[in-house]
Amino acid sequence: MRNQISPMKVSRRQWLKTATGSLGGLALSGLSSPAASGAGLLSPKAAQFAPKAKRVIFLFINGGPSQFESFDYKPELKANGGKKGANKGKLLAPLYNFAQHGESGMWVSDVLPHLAQQTDHLCMLNGMTGPSRAHPIAIPMLHTGEFQFVRPSFGSWVLYGLGTENQNLPGFFTIKPTRTFGGPANYGSAFLPSTFQATRLGWQGQPIKSASISNLKANHSLSPDAERSALDLAQKMNQQLLSQTESARGVIDSLNLSEQMRDAVPEVTDLTRETKETFDMYGINGGPTDDFGRQCLLARRLSESGVRFVEISSDGWDHHSGLDNFKKKAETIDKPIAALLADLNQRGLLDETLVLWSGEFGRQPETQVLSGKETLGRDHNAAGYTAWLAGGGSRGGLTHGVTDDLGYKTVEDEVHLHDLHATMLHMLGLDHKKLVYRFGGRDFRLTNIHGNVIHDIVS
Repeated sequence: MRNQISPMKVSRRQWLKTATGSLGGLALSGLSSPAASGAGLLSPKAAQFAPKAKRVIFLFINGGPSQFESFDYKPELKANGGKKGANKGKLLAPLYNFAQHGESGMWVSDVLPHLAQQTDHLCMLNGMTGPSRAHPIAIPMLHTGEFQFVRPSFGSWVLYGLGTENQNLPGFFTIKPTRTFGGPANYGSAFLPSTFQATRLGWQGQPIKSASISNLKANHSLSPDAERSALDLAQKMNQQLLSQTESARGVIDSLNLSEQMRDAVPEVTDLTRETKETFDMYGINGGPTDDFGRQCLLARRLSESGVRFVEISSDGWDHHSGLDNFKKKAETIDKPIAALLADLNQRGLLDETLVLWSGEFGRQPETQVLSGKETLGRDHNAAGYTAWLAGGGSRGGLTHGVTDDLGYKTVEDEVHLHDLHATMLHMLGLDHKKLVYRFGGRDFRLTNIHGNVIHDIVS
């Protein structure tokens, strides 16, 4: 536990010790490594070619949502429900009806009536595949492109490649991330400079209303005037060091940026600035949509303010049993996500904001067998599942990819997870083969040695 020091009785040694634990500490601890400084690293960078999108909002549906109850219409599965499946269970007919929507005639389950109104903005990827149907592998793969070693997250790569548009805010935010199956590594920067890791707001399972950002405020007992004096002295010392090392310039800029963020972050995350009409649109009214609605509204506010990459999360989609609760679960995200897309569109932001909706994998077309007994649930499936994109240069109204008639695996227009990463980087104006960082004697990239841009889904 840190010692609490009275501002009225501070020795020289105590004063310097306190400074190292606050903003001033960056000046005293950051000079040894130029990479530790945020100066210049977050400055906006030119894309490698003309981008379709400027920023990303990633809607992580944690657990593996069932495509058969959401977006992948399977009349053959419905007709053959109850028959012997290819694995241990019986074929499980979709629990809900589907209908076609929009000019595109895209199929959507009845449990997602609000999202059904946004189908002409959706690029539906029904032929997704991944390398594993195990959570500990699939979740890190989705976030970092790797599971055997700690690698930079997708958001960190985007921030590394493009910088951020608002120097008063972090360039990468994650809201209520999971603590498990990779935990902080899913939004970390690994061997990239730590400047590129995400700023976290809350944890999975914590109400977003009670979430806060750690260390946003000083946790020592110095008065504001004393803290200001400490920071001023640290900056004067850094100015004197400029003649000896250019790294001091980075620390100076980093301290200035930290001070700006302390004021800017609470302002942009303050939802009380929004109207009642906006709250109603997102479902922020104390009901089942309240928490995820707040996440979606925060994502819009952060993106609109120039944050490059925002991830929000909805957990509880691992339906090995209790699949009849899928409708209630879908209700928690349906209205908020539809509101996010409509809000971005009416503000002129959707065309330049790439939205990704995805779990780590999908589900099997047959009943789950647990301890020798069938349950009303589905097991994991990474051989054919659904994700979707919206805005940011994706082709709205397109349904791309087909699984077999029963939905076991992709048979046409496959999009592997590496392909998805490569394509999203392409939409951001980044060549996934050239977005590299040299570490340990070799060049690393998000897609490793894999990945192809799927041009058919790019507008």
